[in-house]
Amino acid sequence: MSGPAVQSRDPRSDAHRERLARAALTRVFEPGDERGGRWLREMGPVELMRRLTGGDGPGRLLEGASTTRLAGCRLRASDVDPRRDLADVTAIGGRFVCPGDREWPTQLDDLGDARPIGLWVRGAPDLRLWALRSVAVVGARACTPYGAHMAASLGAGLAERGWVVVSGAAFGVDAAAHRGALAAGGATVAVLACGVDVAYPRGHTELIGRIAEQGLIIGELAPSSHPTRSRFVMRNRVIAALTRGTVVVEAEYRSGSLVTARNAQRLGRHAMGVPGPATSGLSSGVHELLRGEGTLVTDAAEVAELVGSIGDLAPVRRGPVLPRDRLDAVTARVLDALPRSGAMTVPDVARGAGVGADEASGRLYELHSMGFAEREGAGWRLAAQPPAAADDGLP
Repeated sequence: MSGPAVQSRDPRSDAHRERLARAALTRVFEPGDERGGRWLREMGPVELMRRLTGGDGPGRLLEGASTTRLAGCRLRASDVDPRRDLADVTAIGGRFVCPGDREWPTQLDDLGDARPIGLWVRGAPDLRLWALRSVAVVGARACTPYGAHMAASLGAGLAERGWVVVSGAAFGVDAAAHRGALAAGGATVAVLACGVDVAYPRGHTELIGRIAEQGLIIGELAPSSHPTRSRFVMRNRVIAALTRGTVVVEAEYRSGSLVTARNAQRLGRHAMGVPGPATSGLSSGVHELLRGEGTLVTDAAEVAELVGSIGDLAPVRRGPVLPRDRLDAVTARVLDALPRSGAMTVPDVARGAGVGADEASGRLYELHSMGFAEREGAGWRLAAQPPAAADDGLP
């Protein structure tokens, strides 16, 4: 996949001024602020920043803004330095992607006024192209070994099928999904609730570094910004909107992962869940999702079948094919008529199977050739060692 397009840096261009204004606004408004998003849509980033930093009277500054809200926004706006932020992200090999850029994932526009003001991106691949074929894998931080195994298996399986695995780089399921994709040599994206230059949680410094080298780190917050509880919650809407579907692996009733899945449903994306033990509290939220409009999945093939194109079909699931499954109905009845111990004459077998003696005799010799029956004097009995089960793919 080709890399992102070069962004305009001509300080005289409208595009550059808009980029600076949007970069500044990522420090003014919290992620998902719909009121701020409406102001941005109505007047554009440059005019919005002018009103926040200029000397306009509060009465005409921003429609619907309370005095307290206005004071908070202006206080933040007075201290921003977008040129420094853009330089800082460039220094770590990153960039700032805005709506309208070639690299902007247009599916984020489905969020309406809650869409990101822009995205800070770290890593070489093209975000728009990667997002076109991406799946979110999310779940409990304090997951069980089963949850970690399933997340890693899904991450690896999806990566091997050419899907980009998106998650939040948190402990537990998120980390397992990222590691599964990385181990398979595949593509993965971490959506952070902090600056893309901040390793959070700190215990995942190495993992986040690997993702930055092999995949992408993205976030709505300017460099050096720290995470908060509300920022984690709002981060989930980006994960849901960015991807074709969200898979939840282990989640309690109150879970940010379920928030992501429900956001996905509201946006018309697929919401999927991996079932677990009915006695496990960590599976209770997933099961609640599955009782609603969520779809049960157990591996990467089933996920790809749901979110992929026509032809991305999961293999047909079936148990082993037993040799007696190949028998026609009459031969099967003759076999069922044979005793478990001792021997039985042909007329007795015929009566038990409800067929004529000649028919029974012919079927008995057929069963003998297949290893199901043995002859004992004038009688017939079941073979001591019947044919073993086989899984040869036959229906």
